[in-house]
Amino acid sequence: MKADEVEIAEFCDTGSGGTPSRAKQDIYFGGGIPWVKSGELRESVITETEESLTELGLKESAAKLLPKDSLLVALYGATVGRIGMLGIEAATNQAVCYLVPDDEQVNRRYLFHALRSKVPYWLSQRVGGGQPNISQGVIRKTKIPLPPLSEQKRIAEILDRAEALRAKRRAALALLDELTQSIFLDMFGDPITNSKGWPIRVFDDVCDSRLGKMLDAKKQVGDNSRPYMRNINVQWGRLNLSTVWQMDFNEKDREEFRLLPNDVLICEGGAGVAQTAIWRGDIAECYFQKSLHRVRPKTGIATSEYIAFLIRVLMRKGSELFRLVSSATIPHLTGVKLKTLNIPVPPVELQCRFGSAMECVSEHKTQMQTQLRELDQLFASLQHRAFRGEL
Repeated sequence: MKADEVEIAEFCDTGSGGTPSRAKQDIYFGGGIPWVKSGELRESVITETEESLTELGLKESAAKLLPKDSLLVALYGATVGRIGMLGIEAATNQAVCYLVPDDEQVNRRYLFHALRSKVPYWLSQRVGGGQPNISQGVIRKTKIPLPPLSEQKRIAEILDRAEALRAKRRAALALLDELTQSIFLDMFGDPITNSKGWPIRVFDDVCDSRLGKMLDAKKQVGDNSRPYMRNINVQWGRLNLSTVWQMDFNEKDREEFRLLPNDVLICEGGAGVAQTAIWRGDIAECYFQKSLHRVRPKTGIATSEYIAFLIRVLMRKGSELFRLVSSATIPHLTGVKLKTLNIPVPPVELQCRFGSAMECVSEHKTQMQTQLRELDQLFASLQHRAFRGEL
């Protein structure tokens, strides 16, 4: 039976935090009071923060010290609607709405999950242009079903167990990523210092690389429209094919910009600059646009697996690749600069062994990613039923 829905304001004290003046950085920041910013809300329990306040910083600002187990909601910016729960006493900035529940009316873990279920609604209530936001008023008026406390606790325990399974699967995937890097460093050493003394060659001597077709807004869809890859499709070590756009490619374009299996795709610019993935031919006929470098390792010199992972490892502060990325406005890696990059080139036989190891790891990752998607679907179903009184 579905419980009555009650506005959050009726069972929670709410408010927002503040930011002490940065002009007094030395006396307001760096103390013993954890200070949460909206970017630190990640649907999890917060036990540490990037910055902290002094007692004076807390006193002379709008920030407030909140009790452990307070609930937090991001009010604006890229993180709007994100949820967090304090595992410690802490203060927040003004971009965070805090909720301190009445424990006689609501179980805090139940409320945490209930708030997460409201994120799509909150996103629909955003206002503003450059930095859309939701107001405290919207949050305070949001209604949450409130069954008896014993029922809330039961629901929270079910959702917590389902979430724990998802967390374990995500942790296992992260460990596989760490394993990949360990294998790479063990076989090839640190490529920045070239600790194993491999021959150094210019990228253009090792790979054939080029940028894709310039996007033509007037020819997005037509008789020659074909799917193509954008930088948003390329993420570290994988391709996100959930949204694939189309653009016109004439016969000459199709010869010039068609992707072939084992092509390496590297993001040319933006927040994901230098993110790299290998094209495996997931779409029968696919092309790429100017926001991506298409890289083809030269036969007998380099392999796709080595080059793709090498770029990932090289994209560290202090490396030559890092210095080649221009960040005057939007970070970008030009085709000319990429071609001049000096890289270590181990024997191709060793690179092939690395590729075989990566194939084995990739098979395990694919299985785990499938299992994680199934767990995500299970959690979404449980969450939906829980707050409709059907769990």
